[in-house]
Amino acid sequence: MERLLTLVEPVVIINKLGTSFFEMSLTLTVYNVSLETADGQVDQAQAASSRFFLIHSIICTVAAMLSTVPLGRVADRRGPKVFLIMSQLGSVMGMCVLLVFLFWKLPLEFLFLGSAVYGLSGGAPAYWAGVVALAALSSKQRHRTLKLNVPLLLFAGVLGGLLSGYVYQIGHKGVVLIGMAISFSVVSLLYSTFLLSGSVQNSEDKELLLSRAGRSERTNRAAVGLLISAMVLFMLGMIGAENILTLYVLKPPLSWDSVWAGYGRAATDAMYLSSFLGVLALSGVLGDTALTLLGIVSNCTGMAIMAFTMKSGVTTSSLCFHFHCFYRKPNRLRRAGPFIETECCVCILGRIFGRLQLVLAVTELLSTVIFTSIYPLTLNSFSGLCFLLSCTISYLSVIPVL
Repeated sequence: MERLLTLVEPVVIINKLGTSFFEMSLTLTVYNVSLETADGQVDQAQAASSRFFLIHSIICTVAAMLSTVPLGRVADRRGPKVFLIMSQLGSVMGMCVLLVFLFWKLPLEFLFLGSAVYGLSGGAPAYWAGVVALAALSSKQRHRTLKLNVPLLLFAGVLGGLLSGYVYQIGHKGVVLIGMAISFSVVSLLYSTFLLSGSVQNSEDKELLLSRAGRSERTNRAAVGLLISAMVLFMLGMIGAENILTLYVLKPPLSWDSVWAGYGRAATDAMYLSSFLGVLALSGVLGDTALTLLGIVSNCTGMAIMAFTMKSGVTTSSLCFHFHCFYRKPNRLRRAGPFIETECCVCILGRIFGRLQLVLAVTELLSTVIFTSIYPLTLNSFSGLCFLLSCTISYLSVIPVL
């Protein structure tokens, strides 16, 4: 039982169910409200929705930039649980803002309050910094690479995606769905606060380990720099396009309803499972570099097919290429695993992963800004252009990999 309470995986599973329900509810709520405001004009609703999510991303990321570094300092003293607790508390409060919006029919801009609250609590950068830090602290060196993958494998949330579309149709405009999202998130928060055990080093041990970490950091600086460069380029091309995809499938010619949208989210999350299994099966044959290159090619090919999709069957074909992508988040961290070679690095995970997640969050924001700015301009000509642009940018990540 004591061993079980050191595992962060239950938190990831429960939290992902909640966030899957919330993301579905938020996307459909924003799009439906935009469609009503635009008097049924699909292109106007798509443009308005993309503008909303652009501002939403900016608020979340800028607020997280202000809070993640201070939270990292607190986490260094009190343990990485601080990241988990604060980010999940902000997530619950942000979900409550959406629930108030649904009950009182407030202006759409009211939802930006939830974005600000979530960001100021640390947001996604703080959450994943806490998850990865606790995963590393609860594992031995020889198992650390696999351990860093497991929580992110559980990030798949396939079940949440499959159920969210059906649950959305139960309650009026998604009230039941957001209520379930809050319930799961509260359970995850309570588990993190009262059951999950954390680790804190004493000051003398920390000073000794920090000096060792400094020597190790100088040795691996170039390799880590190239790895981060590849991650940034890949995410710059993919994140914004994936965000656009959630709106793209709601308009003609696909015109997906909540159930189909839920299937799409489940299929997207299933990429984490397929990529993880692919790494386990082929890592001994191909090696990290070949797997990474294969993943980049498969992901970009799937996105290129999406640019020309006119039917749901073609969309499914493009997702099949994504299923073979071995360069998703779990495997980016797998390649980072060898650089977390000693406990001297683990002792400063609150600081290291907090800043790394912040860099990736800024990259996600920049990608979102690029693609949500271009997408409305292409609605009357070739709305799949964003997906071709995504391929081009993401292929550049091959350079630092090689």
